[in-house]
Amino acid sequence: MQTRATPATATPLERFNTAPAEEAAQTLLACLHSHAWARRLTAHRPYPDLSALLAAADEASYDLSPADLTEALTAETLPALPDDTYAAAHTALSAAHAAYESRFGHVFVISLDALSPDEALNHVLTAIRSRLNNDPDEERLVAAEELRNLAGTRLSNALRGAGNCASNHRPPAPGKPHQTPPP
Repeated sequence: MQTRATPATATPLERFNTAPAEEAAQTLLACLHSHAWARRLTAHRPYPDLSALLAAADEASYDLSPADLTEALTAETLPALPDDTYAAAHTALSAAHAAYESRFGHVFVISLDALSPDEALNHVLTAIRSRLNNDPDEERLVAAEELRNLAGTRLSNALRGAGNCASNHRPPAPGKPHQTPPP
């Protein structure tokens, strides 16, 4: 795609549509760390509106190969919870996350956007315990659906001017490395 000068008054979507391919891909990788997903969305620019981009992102996420899904899961961090949650529930969450990662080989991913901070901890603990009963193939489907939800929210936030997708992450739980996609 040919890039053109973008006026300073351009919307975030207009800037995304006209950005160099590498810059647009980096924006997308901060939302879902799959190079195939980012290349596909970058290649189909320009998008007439945010709804069209979100629909394309959702469709592209359904087409992730097992390797693409592994790439995306590897870059995920623990779900964002209220700042004091991890200190208050460190033992229960650490044990649940360790059991999950041991069973499935990747970090537990879940979208918490529709929940209040007071509901988030209980929801995460309930979901992780429930999902530990899934077989690996079933859990990959559940994790892929959660990634689709997370990517859509992050992309929507980024292009509505709410900031960079990567800035929507909270720090990981104590003892958990923070994984950020490379710049």
